[in-house]
Amino acid sequence: MRLMIAGGGGFRVPLVYRALCSGPYSGLVSEVVLFDVDGGRLAAIEAVLRSMSSDVGGAPDGSPAVGRSCWRLPAVTSTTSLPHALNGTDIVFAAIRPGGTAGRVADERVAQDLGLLGQETTGAGGISYALRSIPAMLELAASMRTHCPDAWLINFTNPAGMVTEALVPVLGRKVIGICDSASALVHRAARAAGVPLPAGRLDGVGYYGLNHLGWLYRLESAGRDVLPDLLADADAMSGFEEGRLFPQPFLRDLGLLPNEYLFYYYEAARAAAGMRAMARTRGESIHGQQTELYPRLATAGDEAYGLWEAARRSREEGYLAEARAGGESRNPEDLAGGGYEQVALAVMRALAGGAGATELILNTPNSAGQSLALGGGPQGAIPGLPADAVVEVPCKVTPEGAVPIPQARPAEQQLGLLQQVKKVELLTVRAASAGDREAALEAFAEHPLVGSAALANALLTGYESAFPELPGLWRR
Repeated sequence: MRLMIAGGGGFRVPLVYRALCSGPYSGLVSEVVLFDVDGGRLAAIEAVLRSMSSDVGGAPDGSPAVGRSCWRLPAVTSTTSLPHALNGTDIVFAAIRPGGTAGRVADERVAQDLGLLGQETTGAGGISYALRSIPAMLELAASMRTHCPDAWLINFTNPAGMVTEALVPVLGRKVIGICDSASALVHRAARAAGVPLPAGRLDGVGYYGLNHLGWLYRLESAGRDVLPDLLADADAMSGFEEGRLFPQPFLRDLGLLPNEYLFYYYEAARAAAGMRAMARTRGESIHGQQTELYPRLATAGDEAYGLWEAARRSREEGYLAEARAGGESRNPEDLAGGGYEQVALAVMRALAGGAGATELILNTPNSAGQSLALGGGPQGAIPGLPADAVVEVPCKVTPEGAVPIPQARPAEQQLGLLQQVKKVELLTVRAASAGDREAALEAFAEHPLVGSAALANALLTGYESAFPELPGLWRR
């Protein structure tokens, strides 16, 4: 297969390449084409991949020395020409960031300066990010229709749920949204509960939500739901990320295990205070790191991979730092390499027919025309949400695409939040797709982490000032 990575100069591209070189995905892809609008970033990432490929002391995933003959290297080419990148492509993997890391700084800072949560994908910052990402991704989808109409688009461009929602009318079932946070939650909880999860299976797992807004509500072992026992076990809960993010009595009473991003909803005041206490926003930290790192990578020769890996680990250590008091370090298991690239490649292999049906938590339309209510009409995998809305649920992936697996109806508290945030997402998609400024204002105002027309106006004015040169609402 020929894989094209849109955003080929992105910091996490080496994770994808590393996963393709050894283990279950070795040989899945014969050629990787890196596409980016920034030639300098492409050169830096190419240097990392060359350095990784020349490391004859061990496999590129850092496993013990085995020699190069034990892993297979896809050919790598790069280009700044989108038509050239797309021609002949079977799979497009998209992880772009219009406006770069400087855009992330503005997404977070405009909100934080108004006393709101300043986070990349959640709340006001997520809406701003979507207003830039969606127009660019629609252009990519239109180009795919011209140059590789049979190709699949695996989307990780954030906010992944909203971007996937915007692309479904253009690409239909050929677009699938991915994120690693829900899958990581399930596997960490299963490990803590002592429940084995076979690769590619989610038997006994119940999960419903939107991207970065979901809950694990069932975890079965031998036919019995062990999630209540896990939630009541303070020692077990303290052993993994989500169990430490929320007060244990709160989780026990909730009866659900939230996605880590629900920290920004359930602990909004604590999150905002933690962000204000930091010398730099998360975006400012990453922007500073990458501004210094990328020129060094391009000229580092055989040292490029080592430089990149050290930066990756430093970056992972700072993830959700606002949730950890007193400089507490992340659990070493949370820092292990891998994540979204494993989800992406598992989807690719299933689409290619290489692993039979595979079950993964993905972003896809709620019904995908598959699930039928007793009355014969379409019913979503998450009852209570529109059948055509993009949701994040366990799906069965085959060469025909991703089919959502029906889940239980969320309780009213969770369903109400899902419905409110989905309304915001649909307004944001309309705003970005049609240049509808009023829809953008309403999206900001309706978001539960904003909740004010006055703040909505201040936010949109601030973001328009920060991004005057970018496509989308900003030039209308």
